[in-house]
Amino acid sequence: MTDTSARLLQLLSLLQTRREWTGPELSERLGVSARTVRRDVERLRGLGYPVHATLGSIGGYRLEAGAAMPPLLLDDEEAVAIAIGLRAAAGGAVAGMAETSVRALAKLEQVLPARLRRRVSALHAATVPIAGAPAGPTVEPGTLTVLAAACRDRERLRLVYRDKDGARTRRLVEPHALVAAGRRWYLVAFDTGRDGWRTLRVDRLEEAEPTGVRAAPREPPGGDAAAFARRSLAAGRPEVRPVLLVRVSAAELADRFPVAGHEVEPVDDRSCVLRPAPASLEYTALRLAFLEVDFEVREPPELAALLHDLGSRLVRAAAREHRPAR
Repeated sequence: MTDTSARLLQLLSLLQTRREWTGPELSERLGVSARTVRRDVERLRGLGYPVHATLGSIGGYRLEAGAAMPPLLLDDEEAVAIAIGLRAAAGGAVAGMAETSVRALAKLEQVLPARLRRRVSALHAATVPIAGAPAGPTVEPGTLTVLAAACRDRERLRLVYRDKDGARTRRLVEPHALVAAGRRWYLVAFDTGRDGWRTLRVDRLEEAEPTGVRAAPREPPGGDAAAFARRSLAAGRPEVRPVLLVRVSAAELADRFPVAGHEVEPVDDRSCVLRPAPASLEYTALRLAFLEVDFEVREPPELAALLHDLGSRLVRAAAREHRPAR
């Protein structure tokens, strides 16, 4: 392959990964002059790839929708099959596949001709899985691709957001990243109206519309979108560090329960004080339910009340299980 051919493939790949590139950005990535970039763009146009150029200080190049298929030489049927497979994977539970599938789907749908996009949408809408609906809220793949494209292009979005109580508010946000947490998706974005970073549940997001306005690059506090989302979600579930008096020795507790050395303080040969790592009340109560020894909650009182409610529910469930059938 000649240098020119290799460079054309690299240029085409770059144009497919972002909505728009400036001339200087392409020159830097390809290691050639702006004049060479212009010539290569003309060569791509001659091969049938509609590369659109815009003028001005923020002008650049972008690959228009409806372009010929990428240089994998996919035919129409293969392109539709891949798009359908990516949509299915985007909503699946295979570890590590969902986020990658959304990125790939956003790239593929950007260059699918209109006739193929209609076929993909029709086939997706008409397909009913034999398994029941997934537990919990679902997210439309189309919504994920809109959000993924906005994150990629640093493009502002207008949207409507529903909070946990159902109240709807209109937002203008600068999307930064999508974060997948199991079957739930979150959008980490800078909310311009509230002048701060937010973690938004995608299944509560409606009417997401690109504005066509690009935003200056921003980084979430700490620079890590996933870590920021974890902190945001944890803030909604205040953590506690309980203090428990456990009716076994520290050595026996360590044999029965996964604890770190600094979490246990011996009292005598029949008891010890346990201070497990901070966590939400609900998680702490669930973990303590598997502590197969007697213990007392010293603090906080909210944990004792939660354990009492949990125990009462379990006792009622067990009583119903053993109740004679009528």
